[in-house]
Amino acid sequence: MGSLAGQLWESNKRGKMKYLLLICFMAFLPHCAGKSVRRGVSYPKTFEDMKKEIAGYRDIAKAIIDLAVHGKAQNRSYERLAVFADTIGPRLSGSKSLEAAIKYMASALQEDGLENVHLEPVKVPHWERGEEFALMLKPRNHSIAILGLGSSVATPPEGITAEVIVVTSFDELHRRAQEAKGKIVVYNEPFLSYGETVRYRAQGAVEAAKVGAVASLIRSVAAFSIHSPHTGWQSYQAGVPQIPTACISVEDAEMMARMALRGSKIVVHLRMGAKTYPDSPSFNTVAEIVGSKYPEQVVLISGHLDSWDVGQGAMDDGGGAFISWEALSLIKDLGLRPKRTLRVVLWTGEEQGGVGAQQYYQLHKENISNFDIVMESDEGTFRPSGVGFTGSAEAQAIMKEVLALLQPINATQLYDGADGTDIAYWMRAGVPGASLRDDLSKYFWFHHSEGDTMTVQDPHQMNLCAAVWTVVSYVIADMEEMLPR
Repeated sequence: MGSLAGQLWESNKRGKMKYLLLICFMAFLPHCAGKSVRRGVSYPKTFEDMKKEIAGYRDIAKAIIDLAVHGKAQNRSYERLAVFADTIGPRLSGSKSLEAAIKYMASALQEDGLENVHLEPVKVPHWERGEEFALMLKPRNHSIAILGLGSSVATPPEGITAEVIVVTSFDELHRRAQEAKGKIVVYNEPFLSYGETVRYRAQGAVEAAKVGAVASLIRSVAAFSIHSPHTGWQSYQAGVPQIPTACISVEDAEMMARMALRGSKIVVHLRMGAKTYPDSPSFNTVAEIVGSKYPEQVVLISGHLDSWDVGQGAMDDGGGAFISWEALSLIKDLGLRPKRTLRVVLWTGEEQGGVGAQQYYQLHKENISNFDIVMESDEGTFRPSGVGFTGSAEAQAIMKEVLALLQPINATQLYDGADGTDIAYWMRAGVPGASLRDDLSKYFWFHHSEGDTMTVQDPHQMNLCAAVWTVVSYVIADMEEMLPR
């Protein structure tokens, strides 16, 4: 009897203990609503939670805007860029000017008190245009303004003298293939948009060479011209002869088209001394504000430091590079430190197809899960309207809420699709991407031409762009959770 009573007592005690544990567990549940009961693990926040979190940044966003647009930092990105552009000038991949620009920026970022300032080595193409000269001999003498296209071969030392055939499209060129043999092909393609029309610059020499032409001259890819040719990169194709190629002004292309329609014989003398050297050592330039809570996670903002060898590279892409630097400066000035690391990367070799960015991606892609968003400004720093974005539907909804913080400067638009040669590698791998959207109405007037100078830049518009770039990057870097993929 004693043994049985003991057993019953022990059983009753265990039952009471289970009952008490159950009561405690149920009392604990309301405090864990939406969270896992496992220590340190949380369920993702609901969208409503994230909306409230983002709305909580309204005062910080206003402080950033006030500092950038009206406060002590007003016009700072413009003034920094002016000193840089006037001192260094154009910065072609592989050139001494680009080397000087990278050294200048590394020193400036350190002097600004940013963290982890360093250079990451890359190899970039090294092409030099050399002497360039084009003269129309028939039906009259006329000096033709030209800019050789990147990677073009040279003419023979004595130059090329040949009759011209003018075409408006690749289709017309191939229909008239027999006429084109031994001639200089002049493309007078109409400007539809940069994205559509740039293929003539990129592939013009290859298509002309396929039909036996001796050189190609491409109407500049520009919506407006004051007798100014626009350069850019072009690519040869394996198995196709490499012929000299250059851009000419819209005016000269249209004039030769009119002459050809009248039946006039056009003869041009072309001389180009372009040279291609082995790839050169260069660097991507990096600086950070290290995250306070998740330092291994990264919000990357960027622009490219290289440019073409004409003008000053102030618009393409000095503006984008300098508002990216300015974003870190503004955050530092306000004494803010986001939860994630905010990293600025000033790319090299963008104009040759993003070669510096491609090497950066290969070096860092093993940590791809820690990249929250990649951002690039490379379409001017004119009056901003918002950002383009590539990412999931859930991330788009969050970005709309972030952009609502920019209502004081009316830059709240979220556009479908981010643009940026340098961030494309990341976006293709599934990392969310963003690009600055601004007024592009005059961008291609100056793009890749002697007209790309500080005169194009507007200090107030750069202030607005810097405010957009800073608010968006800071809020994403400081939110508790990364953007959903």
